[in-house]
Amino acid sequence: MNKNDPSPTRILLVDDEPDLLSGLKRSFAKRLPDVNVLTAASGNEALDILSVQDVALVLMDIMMGDMDGLEALDRIRSNAPDQTVILMTGYGTIELAVDAIRRGAWDFVTKPLELDNLTRILQKGLERSRLIEENKELRSKISSAGSVPEFIGQSPTMQRLYETIKTSATSEYTVLIRGASGTGKELCARAIHRLSPRSAKPFIMVNCPAIPENLLESELFGYSKGAFTGADKDHAGLFSLANGGTLCLDEIGDIPVNLQTKLLRVLQEQEIKPLGADTSTKIDVRIIASTNADLEKKITEGKFREDLYYRLEVLTLHMPPLIEITEDIPLLANFFLKKAGAEPNVSEKSFSETALTPLFQHNWPGNIRELQNVIRRAVLFCPGSVIDQKHLKLGTPPPALGTTINQDADKEMIPYKEAKESCLDSFTRQYVHRLLKQCNGNISQAARLSDLTRAALQKIIRRYDIDGNQFR
Repeated sequence: MNKNDPSPTRILLVDDEPDLLSGLKRSFAKRLPDVNVLTAASGNEALDILSVQDVALVLMDIMMGDMDGLEALDRIRSNAPDQTVILMTGYGTIELAVDAIRRGAWDFVTKPLELDNLTRILQKGLERSRLIEENKELRSKISSAGSVPEFIGQSPTMQRLYETIKTSATSEYTVLIRGASGTGKELCARAIHRLSPRSAKPFIMVNCPAIPENLLESELFGYSKGAFTGADKDHAGLFSLANGGTLCLDEIGDIPVNLQTKLLRVLQEQEIKPLGADTSTKIDVRIIASTNADLEKKITEGKFREDLYYRLEVLTLHMPPLIEITEDIPLLANFFLKKAGAEPNVSEKSFSETALTPLFQHNWPGNIRELQNVIRRAVLFCPGSVIDQKHLKLGTPPPALGTTINQDADKEMIPYKEAKESCLDSFTRQYVHRLLKQCNGNISQAARLSDLTRAALQKIIRRYDIDGNQFR
């Protein structure tokens, strides 16, 4: 058999006592039925087996005739540094155990062997090997990807975001994704899940404001039969449905304060208590939260718990607005053009040489979602096969600093809340950019000039992912 052959998990037992070897093989065949037990009567035989077969764990005696276990361990580790090796001996001393661990053994056991304890050690060693292999596969998957699945941009800002997404995917920490509407927060959450070890498990997205406040708790945590009128059977909540996978709480800033308390407990204890239940249930769910809200402001207003905020922001990702990645507009526009052209009853179209020019001059209050809608409309209403500037119906950009809004302007209307937040974001970014430019990136001087504390200004800079070094 060669190393690439699909096969059950293997462990290799190495000892020059035939009776002990056959006895251990029979015992582990019963105790670990899903494991294929191989045997070797010497260190050299073990090395030959390891050269042609993948083995998850090696259990090896130290005192052997042709090659002692420590020498064999050194040679195994030189070929496979991550190999899980457990050494056993009838001459156990503290010095010998320390030397074995120092040379790379994962564990050390003494004879006579106690089978129940040894089985537990083997199970832990096998779990270690499994996790090492999963991490190798994940790193290989990530390193082979030029960017992140379904993301299009190649600007330096997006490249930094991709690296952050990939790093976040390899961990189990809670992630907080921040950014204005239309910047791709949901896409980011799905990418983190897809690149994570949980990718084969469920990914559940919850739009928190879309669920009525009186139903949100039961939807998240579930309920037991008889918990309230109409609860005629047990109902599994979204946390239970996402068990083993990832649950994304979209617009978490809009969750009621009383529910924030219960959510905090879930994050702390990793358990849920359905409505009407007497006991709590352990869960294994990774939480990703997203928001376009100013959580710091909500905290000062008493609308968001500060302890929950710090639980969520272990890893924070800032989704850049389209105005900050304008160099990616051609890539995005052509992607949306091909996507729209693939829809039923739509003929294939292309851009003229000058069609994209106005796209660089627009402020994009609706971000990437707005760009997608602009391209969709152009594809739909362009009568020919070539899209020109006149087919790109752009809304009026937000006013520059110091100007007033023309109430009668002919512009496409977006929801009030979205328009307000986009204008506020645009104002804040422009203000901070001008401020730092005037102060040559000096944060202390900028704080004095803006009448903000240094901490408050730095918080704004972090929230909008502004690189202060570019102004120095």
